[in-house]
Amino acid sequence: MSSPQRTRIFLLLLLPVLGLALGLGVLAWRHFYPVTLAAGWSLRVLHDGLEKVSALVEDDEGGLFVSQELQDGKGRILRLHADGSVAHVLNGLSKPDGLVRYRGGLAITQEGGRLPLFWLKGNRLTALFNGENFEGVASDGNYLYAIEDKPSGRLLRYDPDTDETTVLRDGLVEGEGVSICPDGRVLYVEKGKGRVREWRAEGNDRTLVEGLNQPGFLLCSASGVWISEDATHMARLLWLDTDGQLQVVADHLRSAQTLLEVAPGRFLLAEQGRNRILEIQRTPQEI
Repeated sequence: MSSPQRTRIFLLLLLPVLGLALGLGVLAWRHFYPVTLAAGWSLRVLHDGLEKVSALVEDDEGGLFVSQELQDGKGRILRLHADGSVAHVLNGLSKPDGLVRYRGGLAITQEGGRLPLFWLKGNRLTALFNGENFEGVASDGNYLYAIEDKPSGRLLRYDPDTDETTVLRDGLVEGEGVSICPDGRVLYVEKGKGRVREWRAEGNDRTLVEGLNQPGFLLCSASGVWISEDATHMARLLWLDTDGQLQVVADHLRSAQTLLEVAPGRFLLAEQGRNRILEIQRTPQEI
């Protein structure tokens, strides 16, 4: 065999190895690359080691209620006290994904199949209504709103006065997040279509943002609309400000979940892909 032939064979054998090494390098980069922030924002890890952390709700004593989105009855609600101690509030759930304060207690959704949406008040657990793969949940103080993932893809509204549930929309492509704005507007996410929409009673829902990478949680506040992406890698925290400008606040997140505003310009973000809760804060001059 001539030298050029040997060289050609060597290169043919080497190319797949180089391709594999490059692919592994890209995967490692995407996995370990740290979160990057826009100018004017800072970040610190507030809680670590929380497997499958998903939903966050403030308690009345400076702590947090947290859901762990584990399957097959292993999901649970924890309470992280301000002094650092942890208490188990509720066990035996299947992928508890949504959590919101509701009528003096907590409303809790489950994504693990056809399961009830629970209302926990004190030590009493009540099943309010059933759904198929519930995701987000929100309340306007009276009604309770919940959204389903596939296959049904419905946006639901529960009336506690009549104990009736109304289907506001169906046929959604992977319904994920739902939020009530201060002015009463109802916003929801279609993860499968990468968009955020505004529900309208007369129909013809308006698209606010589209072209997103697996949008998940949604928060509508006085400062605008906040969206976290549930992508395994390269997920972002986005802010649609009151002028309609879409800004990237954080990038290189892994499976970002609930965003909780605990003070003006100060947010807590559940980063499920890294089992932690982040504190993301605007610098004083930016508030």
